[in-house]
Amino acid sequence: MNNRDKLITDKLKELSTSKFRSSFHLRKYMIEYINEKGMDTVKKHTVDFIEQKLSPAYPNNDGKQTPMKGHPTFIAQHACACCCRGCLEKWHHIPKGKELSRNEKNYIYLLLIKWIENEYKKSTIN
Repeated sequence: MNNRDKLITDKLKELSTSKFRSSFHLRKYMIEYINEKGMDTVKKHTVDFIEQKLSPAYPNNDGKQTPMKGHPTFIAQHACACCCRGCLEKWHHIPKGKELSRNEKNYIYLLLIKWIENEYKKSTIN
């Protein structure tokens, strides 16, 4: 396991200890969406959502920009504390008020996708 994978695994473990963060799970219609559209589409959407909703130094409606339902990535953003710049600062030590770097965006992307993949695997086992 490389350093990046360990960082992602450790952060997911930490987030799972939060009652609020651990209450998020992919719903049946989200699993069906992934089955229909494919994980590649979800990954592309995840990149777009990070770029549009998190990357700017001062995102529109910061703190309210991520819906609590709908797309698998939205649920992952709440579960992983990547839903707004305040949560990014609190949980991931990524400061508000500056545009996200390429490395920060990549970290967020990897975290969200790993969470989605883990949830998807759990759903196919049950």
